[in-house]
Amino acid sequence: MKAAHLTDRGVVRIGGPEARGFLQGLVTGNVVTLQPGEARWAALLSPQGKILFDFLMSAGSEADSDAILLDVSREKIPDLVKKLTMYKLRAKVDIADESEHLGVIALYGGAPGEGARDSRHPDMGTRLIALNGKIAAQMLTFGGDAGLDDYAAHRIALGVPEGGVDFAYGDAFPHEADMDQLNGVDFKKGCFVGQEVVARMQYRGTTRNRVLKVALEGAAPPPGAIVMAGETKIGVMGSSAGAQGLALLRIDRAEEAAQAGQALVSGETRLRLM
Repeated sequence: MKAAHLTDRGVVRIGGPEARGFLQGLVTGNVVTLQPGEARWAALLSPQGKILFDFLMSAGSEADSDAILLDVSREKIPDLVKKLTMYKLRAKVDIADESEHLGVIALYGGAPGEGARDSRHPDMGTRLIALNGKIAAQMLTFGGDAGLDDYAAHRIALGVPEGGVDFAYGDAFPHEADMDQLNGVDFKKGCFVGQEVVARMQYRGTTRNRVLKVALEGAAPPPGAIVMAGETKIGVMGSSAGAQGLALLRIDRAEEAAQAGQALVSGETRLRLM
């Protein structure tokens, strides 16, 4: 089992007796059915159905059972708190950035450990929200900190995208970020912001672009580097680790190129769909 202190992540707490109902009407995941021991991926979308924020939701402790904790990119927290506060109106909820007190540890690469199971993939491992003052001591019990790069390699190997790197906030639909395939959208829960657009893409099968795994033959292109099939731009690179990476690609054109034996290229690096 490996452990990584995810210093790029923070925690937003949604508390109060109406916390679950408040989030249920906003985000793509089902908050009402969220169980202790589960970290469920979800997003808050624009009315046009594009991802503004994504996060892993987990239930509060027994002593804080009404609360929902959002494990989210640290740099997105101020805007997320502002957006949720805008939606609050008269709801009996408290919205607070708890990142000064709480941090996030990822446990992965072995038998399921303590914490909440990351529902994006069976092999993603668990997420542990811990007091910042105790994280250093906890990491020693796990054998030390594997680091952000090692955790990123684990994530990429499983084909799990990361917001802001593998898809752009404010520009990507949940299907393009593979949220429909990685348990990030509940299509049976009822309404949420942007729900009509997402449902239409699901039931009409109109998704053109997706984050796909690619094998790299050469140096890893930087995130945002253009991917070409011949003279045609078909997407952009995302994150990479070693000889593997993720790229947001036009699905049909990538498959056509593969069937025709035409190489995908980003800069001087050849890519192959995995």
